[in-house]
Amino acid sequence: MKRLKWTLALAASLATGAASAQISDNVVRVGVLNDISGIFQDTNGMGSVEAARMAAEDFNGGGKGIKVEIVYADHQNKADVGNAIARKWLDVEGVDAIVDVPNSAVGLSINALLRDSRMTFLASSTASSDLTGKACSPNTIQWVNDAWATGNTTAAAMMSRGGKDWYFLTVDYALGKGIEAEAQKYIEGHGGKMLGSSKHPLGTSDFASFLLQAQSSKAQVIGLANAGGDTINAVKQAAEFGIQQSGQKLVAFLLFINDIHGMGIKVAQGLQLMEAFYWDMNEDTRAFAKRFAARPGMNGKMPSGNQAGVYASTLAYLNAVAATGSDNGRNVVPEMKKFKGKDKLFGDTTIRQDGRVVHPMYLFEVKKPEESKYPYDYYKLVSTIPADQAFRPLAEGGCELVK
Repeated sequence: MKRLKWTLALAASLATGAASAQISDNVVRVGVLNDISGIFQDTNGMGSVEAARMAAEDFNGGGKGIKVEIVYADHQNKADVGNAIARKWLDVEGVDAIVDVPNSAVGLSINALLRDSRMTFLASSTASSDLTGKACSPNTIQWVNDAWATGNTTAAAMMSRGGKDWYFLTVDYALGKGIEAEAQKYIEGHGGKMLGSSKHPLGTSDFASFLLQAQSSKAQVIGLANAGGDTINAVKQAAEFGIQQSGQKLVAFLLFINDIHGMGIKVAQGLQLMEAFYWDMNEDTRAFAKRFAARPGMNGKMPSGNQAGVYASTLAYLNAVAATGSDNGRNVVPEMKKFKGKDKLFGDTTIRQDGRVVHPMYLFEVKKPEESKYPYDYYKLVSTIPADQAFRPLAEGGCELVK
């Protein structure tokens, strides 16, 4: 009788385990949440949706016939809108993971909402370092850039080339302030000087007064701590003022290949920028980019680092679903954190306990028009920052998940 009871208890525990490690609705739903209509529509937008669809196609059921659906929505760069969409996906529509989410305010809101839920947050475009620091969550994995990496590695690379005195043009919200703070800490900690900073609202069209202040500061480096349309407008107007011709270096902390394409290589030439991905780095990145460019609606566009991040993080998530037999974040995220190896798009990659995906970063300079040989041939590599130096050390983030 005792043996029978033990057998029944074992069977019950196995059944419970199987139930907790099942795929809900027999479908894995990944929601791409981003800016489809605003300043990030080229670097993210529908290109991110296509990147997620490519990941689902390449996953191909994971050898287990797992069905995958990709859904998407526009958060309009508003935290309340993004939060409402994510809540509906969580409570009503059976979405299992959210990917992309440019705009740090929206990303931090989603991060808080999904903490300890069944959903996984693949923050492949949210740049706030708090996601792997004081706001770290057992549900969140952060890919591509973050404010610490962008601020520190860019400042370090420029200072190693003689850029000691800095002036900043900074977008007045979490992203810009975070990048400027990280860069300033590095600059002043390594013998450099901050000569000033101008804050501007998101979506600024006229940078003339800010650029004149930066020019008159005589700073060796003008740092653009903004993104998307703001950076494009600042670079275009800097070219009109002849800022780089007069000897000041312009460095963009968060700029992508689509932005360079949009402003034109003649305007962007000589600009320094830090990227985690460039489509023309090697055979794997070129193969992915050419497939991406041929997708519906892409019209030959090459993928941004953010769009590459959507592909890589979605595929890594789906592989973890296949490995665990579950789409519950409590099972999937710990499985993802076991990964250490080569990612086809990002190179040597590790996923840490704080949720930070660690990979190399690259300082590029935009080529002169005569150096560019074919469409989107825009970058020359200046320096490579190895994965173990590119991101904030694990012990310094203050993440409660780090043992």
